[in-house]
Amino acid sequence: MVTLQLRQLDVPQGQRLLLHDVSWSDFEAILEELGEYRSTRIAYDNGLLEIMAPLPEHEADKEIIGDLLKALLEELDIEFLTLGSTTFKNSDMLKGIEPDQCFYIQNEAAVRGKNRLDLTIDPPPDLALEIDITARTHPDTYAALGVPELWRRVEQTIRIYRLQSGRYLEVTESPTFPGWSLRSEIPTYVEKSRVDGRNKTMRSFRQWVRERLLAPEQ
Repeated sequence: MVTLQLRQLDVPQGQRLLLHDVSWSDFEAILEELGEYRSTRIAYDNGLLEIMAPLPEHEADKEIIGDLLKALLEELDIEFLTLGSTTFKNSDMLKGIEPDQCFYIQNEAAVRGKNRLDLTIDPPPDLALEIDITARTHPDTYAALGVPELWRRVEQTIRIYRLQSGRYLEVTESPTFPGWSLRSEIPTYVEKSRVDGRNKTMRSFRQWVRERLLAPEQ
């Protein structure tokens, strides 16, 4: 049997590496060797480990969509915690995932101030975001971990899924932000940022939110 070191593996941007028959202890050891400060993302499902290197386009979309959601939460005066691509894992389920971005919103107070999270004890993120340029989303893993809401950026669209009876159902609006037309507005502002730049786009988005908040109810 040939044994390779992780440092010998080079995953090109936009590509993924699949490793089969990886035990949980091996998975933990791989995470430790890879370290926290890296460009790759991982997903683990009952022995199958995926290591993916995102494209610059992937990272750009992740950042602007995450920033837009943060701005919305701030304008709505809702406390939240973002944990980026934190590794979420559950040894009982033999599953682990690193979202492109994630938010604690309803459960923010339950994890506030914690330096380590254990999903056998702590709640999962309330909302996870995945950018599907390289078709990386693992909905079954998110569902098993109990993430209530999953967003997928697919080409130029936003798809929103709500966890119901252990499965994701696509919905027309976010359960976290009822009444907000985010499926159409978020892609519009993402495209706007490519032309106008981030700061001008963020100011425009905040203005749209404030106007909506000030508008009389229909």
